[in-house]
Amino acid sequence: MKLSVIIPCYNERATIATLLERVFGSSYPDKEVILVDDCSTDGTRELIREELSAAYPEMKVIYHEQNRGKGAALRSGIQAATGDIVIIQDADLEYDPNEYEQVIQPILDGRADVVFGSRFMGGNPHRVVYYWHMIGNRVLTTLSNMFTNINLTDMETCYKAFRREIIQSITIEEDRFGFEPEITAKVARLNCRIYEVGISYYGRTYEEGKKINWKDGVSALRCIVKYNLLR
Repeated sequence: MKLSVIIPCYNERATIATLLERVFGSSYPDKEVILVDDCSTDGTRELIREELSAAYPEMKVIYHEQNRGKGAALRSGIQAATGDIVIIQDADLEYDPNEYEQVIQPILDGRADVVFGSRFMGGNPHRVVYYWHMIGNRVLTTLSNMFTNINLTDMETCYKAFRREIIQSITIEEDRFGFEPEITAKVARLNCRIYEVGISYYGRTYEEGKKINWKDGVSALRCIVKYNLLR
């Protein structure tokens, strides 16, 4: 089955070349890569245009003319996807592209429609970083689970894989990090067969370029209420 890898990218000049090398070098054989540059201002866009597009001519690149957020970048990338399965890949180096097949295996086996790659289950390596981020994640995941009545361990994970017809049938409304609770609520409402798979996690610090902060946590809380109670 063909895999579409959607990479939303904003100001990741330090990591994007290495990330693409890992994505294209990953073991899953049949894949398309769709990179969405969300109006980067740190030289990422120039690097993509001048070097990376030539290095990977098979890669689809979408350029946003203004910064619109991760959710908006994913919306653009998902609309362009043609694979049987769609997986989300952040442009940093926190997640390992060699685990694609591990994540999508329940879909390949015909058991799942959606798979979440959980950083909190399994025996894979995890970099030890921020305690309060972990607590915040678990609080948001628990609240989401209470409303959706599904028992995820990591709602905020980047690695989410979908059968393409499912993700393309969903209207993504959130432009920023609210995508995570929004899409969780919407696939739960569709009664999709949802699986979790343990994954590795190589978290980075704010000094290394991490962007998410407490304001995004508040926004996620708003989205949990909005897409579970007000719809």
